[in-house]
Amino acid sequence: MKKHTLTCAILFLTACVIPAVTGCSRNDDPEVLPGEILPAPDGDDGTLFILNEGNFQYSNATLSIYNPEKREVTDEAFIKANGMKLGDVAQSMTIYGDRGWIVVNNSNVIFAIDPTTLKEKGRIENLTFPRYIHFVSDTKAYVTQLWDNRIAIINPQTYQITGHIDVPDMKPGSGSTEQMVSYGDFVYCNCWSYQKRIIKIDTRSDEVVASLEVGIQPNSLALDCNGKLWTVTDGGFEGSPFGYEAPALVKIDAETFKIENKFSFSLGDSCSEICLNGEKDRLYWINDDIWEMDVTASAPPSAPLLKAGDTLYYGLTVAPVSGDIYVADAIDYQQNGIIYRYSRDGKLIDHFNAGINPGAFCWYIP
Repeated sequence: MKKHTLTCAILFLTACVIPAVTGCSRNDDPEVLPGEILPAPDGDDGTLFILNEGNFQYSNATLSIYNPEKREVTDEAFIKANGMKLGDVAQSMTIYGDRGWIVVNNSNVIFAIDPTTLKEKGRIENLTFPRYIHFVSDTKAYVTQLWDNRIAIINPQTYQITGHIDVPDMKPGSGSTEQMVSYGDFVYCNCWSYQKRIIKIDTRSDEVVASLEVGIQPNSLALDCNGKLWTVTDGGFEGSPFGYEAPALVKIDAETFKIENKFSFSLGDSCSEICLNGEKDRLYWINDDIWEMDVTASAPPSAPLLKAGDTLYYGLTVAPVSGDIYVADAIDYQQNGIIYRYSRDGKLIDHFNAGINPGAFCWYIP
């Protein structure tokens, strides 16, 4: 479940006009057999995996695959390859080694798949509402969790939980740890639900060694080409017992772990989804609209790159090579969403339907 649908996420209640351009072709034939190899990725950007959350407790999460070169999309890709459903609330995905790792939040599982055939190779279970997986080495990964004051330590070769990292000053049942990035021997992680911190983990001892307050509920995290951490806070919500404030964009020096700049927005703005381009020198985020800035800029721009209009922007990614911008529109959180593909200067290239609540993306370049 996405972070910027704040009230829905905390309570676990998950509940258009198409521009006049030519849409992509589809490969959604239900006759595709389980285990059949899907078309190999081609083009500079490879393949885009799209995680469709589905609706909470409906177990209707799905995986879509988009070929940017051919403008083809395959829906229901996981069930077509494995003969089983993905599960309840697909949260995130990452590629590491020869595996794609799909985190399914409310099913408390992480699937390891072959990114070419999509066949399951293993799974990690017995987690507490897992959010993201981050690899420290070939034999160690961290898994963040919702409503748990621990980060799970995983051996990805055996798919077993080998330990936990306790997060200080976080109560089970209220807090969450979220996205992670590595810098030297440390992993940085934003703490979101009823939290206001970035924490610093020493990967040699698997301990939290420092924390930094950045504002109410930092919901995403990225590390740029200059060693600067970026996050956006959502500010909480009106009536929250944890507080309510204007959201902000925060820049942190990873070496000193100190805030360099903090740019506040307006109370009630909806900020989420920090991400970077392939060179990691341009920053993108959602604040109702899509915003872009150079990582060395002294202040955010005065106008967005892409206006939201009638859309409900719910997910964001930038292609690692072409720099094309992909934005997910959840529409109403009930029907299938739409993915819009723009050039780096904001011109619409393509659009296509995905599953219900498309919220996370993952790039695969063999």
